[in-house]
Amino acid sequence: MATNATSFRSKYRATMDHVVTGLAVLATALVVVPLIAIFVYLLLKGASSVNLDFFLKNPVPEGESGGGMANAIVGSGVLLGIASLIGIPIGIGAGIYLAEFGRGTRLANAVRFTADVLNGVPSIVMGLAAYSLIVIPQRHFSALSGGVALGIMMIPTVARTSEEMLLMVPNMIREAALGLGLSNWRAVLSITVRTASPGIITGCMLAFARVAGETAPLIFTALGNAFFSTNPNQPIEALPLQIWVYATGPYEDQHRLAWAGALVLIVLIVLAVSLVRYVTSRGVLKGAS
Repeated sequence: MATNATSFRSKYRATMDHVVTGLAVLATALVVVPLIAIFVYLLLKGASSVNLDFFLKNPVPEGESGGGMANAIVGSGVLLGIASLIGIPIGIGAGIYLAEFGRGTRLANAVRFTADVLNGVPSIVMGLAAYSLIVIPQRHFSALSGGVALGIMMIPTVARTSEEMLLMVPNMIREAALGLGLSNWRAVLSITVRTASPGIITGCMLAFARVAGETAPLIFTALGNAFFSTNPNQPIEALPLQIWVYATGPYEDQHRLAWAGALVLIVLIVLAVSLVRYVTSRGVLKGAS
């Protein structure tokens, strides 16, 4: 009887193992297959329009054929650069405070709650906030206001990721640094943050990839610009914004360029995520082992 019961339990565990493994594979397929389908569809619709002119020429007047999105690609770089200068330092600083200096305090709890709330706020609300705070007082749209809106969207992701990565650093590393005579702030910046840097960089990349495809905040802030511009105090074009304009336009050439722009945008995001995977594969806390 005991042998039969043991055999039954062994078969039951093996069966459940196969069932759960199959469900995990199915769940993975449900995530990967739509992504592959979208990418293949974009290749079919937009690959033929991705050429040298697409990257070197500005949009042409409506109704004319040809042109490209050079101004939008450069404008996206300017906007994301401003957003990164705002969102990454503030986000990392908030994460350091939450993990190292503010544990258990009311201020830390308030900062953490605010970050969680901001993470769920619709992007169009961020655009309206930047419109009210920057565009209205300046009385004109600008790349700066668009960068601020995107930077605010980056802060909660960077802050919460930085906090979690810093909390994963073993306390013995902090104690060893303090035991060598380092001050608390020096130990945090030189030892703790450096140990958790792969995970912090991952959070920054995820935040960057998230805002790279945002359109709604830019409608109320950057507005768009048919000409090449890098002036942060003037309206500027962005790749997601140009895609939206062309996709809603009446001309077939605009639709063709919109598909090409969407393909270029998703390729850039995939490259960013791939870079995240590369950093993660090195071990989030490799330096702590």
